[in-house]
Amino acid sequence: QVQLVESGGGLGQPGGSLRLSCAASGIIFSTTQMGWYRQPPGKQRELVAVITGGSRTKYGDFVKGRFTIARDNAKNTVYLQMNSLEPDDTAVYYCNAVLNDLSATYWGQGTQVTVSS
Repeated sequence: QVQLVESGGGLGQPGGSLRLSCAASGIIFSTTQMGWYRQPPGKQRELVAVITGGSRTKYGDFVKGRFTIARDNAKNTVYLQMNSLEPDDTAVYYCNAVLNDLSATYWGQGTQVTVSS
């Protein structure tokens, strides 16, 4: 059974920071590409960041250096550090896993991030 469990969402202030975590089980985590996607209200899901098993990263264009993705293979956990938060960052954030042979893709249930003063 594959599970991706997000945590760390909640209310953030404009200009503030949040760190999201995604704990994975049921996969060989160290060889799996992990990612974060988000879905703002009334909009389609979009890429936030991905990190490969070799720790290569890429980010959505809107991030503009504000977010950082990282992984801790010892904890089977991927993180998204979000700094300089903006109201437009408000969305449901989803953890994503893609197996290294591209045989399967998995999604977490999502965690709500709301940025408001």
